[in-house]
Amino acid sequence: MSDNSQSAAREHGSQWYDSEAGPLVRPYAMTGGRTRPASNGVRFDLIALVSLAEGAVRPDDDVALGPEHRVLLDLCRPETQSVAELAAGADLPVGVVRVLLGDLLEEGRVQVRRPVPPAQLPDETILREVIDGLRAL
Repeated sequence: MSDNSQSAAREHGSQWYDSEAGPLVRPYAMTGGRTRPASNGVRFDLIALVSLAEGAVRPDDDVALGPEHRVLLDLCRPETQSVAELAAGADLPVGVVRVLLGDLLEEGRVQVRRPVPPAQLPDETILREVIDGLRAL
């Protein structure tokens, strides 16, 4: 840490403050040292879609959830988001977001689903034929 950073840290009364980076919280502190989500069998791929579950917002949220958990819930409020979008929106590493989403999934606050694989999407030629048929009506 440079002399300026050390003096800024002293000014804010904390060794966990860097004037250039802001408050410093290490990823392992956010996840309690965990590196994998607690949810068994659910994969949080970058393209996995996360949405709020029914009853996701509860009166005890201020006590039960950490600030990072609340940020993820707030990001999911307006619309379903991918894990990658949540990580970018929360400005957190993807690994941390996966662990936090695992916590939220276990508590029943979010739902996770995978997007439809390209192999299961209808063929473009079939869709064009349907459109052409509808236009002919």
